[in-house]
Amino acid sequence: MNDPFVMERKGKLEDLDRSFDIQYWQRLGSAAIFSAAWEMVVQAWQLKGRSVSELRLQRTVERLQRL
Repeated sequence: MNDPFVMERKGKLEDLDRSFDIQYWQRLGSAAIFSAAWEMVVQAWQLKGRSVSELRLQRTVERLQRL
């Protein structure tokens, strides 16, 4: 993702399908897809007025038992 690139598609909206979107995200790769998805999660959480710190992994121990 270090190398910038430009992808462009022109046409009427009713004639365009999702193939361009698929090609774009496949070219960016899994890390970029995950990063964009996480960014949307954070934005949605903030729109709900929730603290972003609540999104971290829960680190509570429910039960500890020696065998």
